[in-house]
Amino acid sequence: MTAYRRLTDAEWREHWQEYWSEARNYAAGNWDSVLRALAPQVSPALDALGKRHVACPVHGGKNGDGFRMFKDFHQTGGGVCNTCGRFHDGFEILKWANGWSAREAVEEVMSHFKGGDGKLRPRPIAVAPQPTGNTREENEKLALSLNRAWLDSLPVTSREAEPLRRYLRNRGLSIQIPETLRFHPALAYFDPETNRIIGRYPAMLAMVTSPEGEPVTIHRTYLTNDGCKANVASPKKLMAYPDVRTVTGGAIRMCQHGRVLAVAEGIETAWAVVQATGIPTWPTVNAVMLGLFVPPPSVEQLIVFTDKDRPSQYAPKGPGQEAAIKLVRRAWEMGVRATAITPKGEIPADAKSLDWLDVLRRDGPEGFPTLEAVRRSMLKVA
Repeated sequence: MTAYRRLTDAEWREHWQEYWSEARNYAAGNWDSVLRALAPQVSPALDALGKRHVACPVHGGKNGDGFRMFKDFHQTGGGVCNTCGRFHDGFEILKWANGWSAREAVEEVMSHFKGGDGKLRPRPIAVAPQPTGNTREENEKLALSLNRAWLDSLPVTSREAEPLRRYLRNRGLSIQIPETLRFHPALAYFDPETNRIIGRYPAMLAMVTSPEGEPVTIHRTYLTNDGCKANVASPKKLMAYPDVRTVTGGAIRMCQHGRVLAVAEGIETAWAVVQATGIPTWPTVNAVMLGLFVPPPSVEQLIVFTDKDRPSQYAPKGPGQEAAIKLVRRAWEMGVRATAITPKGEIPADAKSLDWLDVLRRDGPEGFPTLEAVRRSMLKVA
């Protein structure tokens, strides 16, 4: 029986890089078969390659406005969701679609090609090249685009920001708008098929930060002057960002927090929680990012105000609730007391979900649990 000495951290990093490079070489040019086997929920996008967008395999939506694979998909495996963002290669797609870690994604790809369990084995190896992504010029261009959009935006208190204030009032939100939200008077909207500007619209901007609080990208909500969502394919979108940054674990830090922090998916949903309960709440943009959220070190109690989504084949309890369960379990493992709260009541027949903004508009603050009630439920769990 062969004995292995315990590898150093540096040797493990080297081993991982070579293993990842091997898996990448196997998959290059074969991503169609890999994703059909390991993430069959993205198969509609593979079938529609080069023709149209399809519904997002994670959060759903309508065909034609959600998700597509890149033109070089067969080589890279990459794709983009207008809401969830860009995924530079097939490993990122597998992590996002299946909720896998990077290691799980690589091991499953290796198992697909070589059989067995595909597990990473502890053997010393030579240093492998780092994975590549965007060119330096492409990353600089993306960073410049983000900076320009933010610098061209205005405070929500400015006279020109009335479309944003109308939008939030129309959604039933009446308390002071957080300064972390900004207003852009005429933000360009790009057609996802041609990448050409098809119009300029008022927009609500929100900075998405990393777990360390560093800016990563900008979430955009395109509006009309009378305070409605713009009539475009995807009125809510993340801007593309340099691949040296990552949104994994991050959120929109919409307000200050203490030892207690709540999270929800959407900006409006999170602010409804603040309005009804006073609990500091951060939006994570979508269910995928909710499940991957990393609370700041000072947080001792995490409350997840989850959406009630319709179940699907790949999310039997609904994407929002599945993500919340994942986050709560991981938070307890990190030493953070956590619980998830789902809205009471049935999902309206003409809606795909019921969220806490719906509860605020239906029941007012009385439809929300008090912080003390949440604490008592956590004590029972602990």
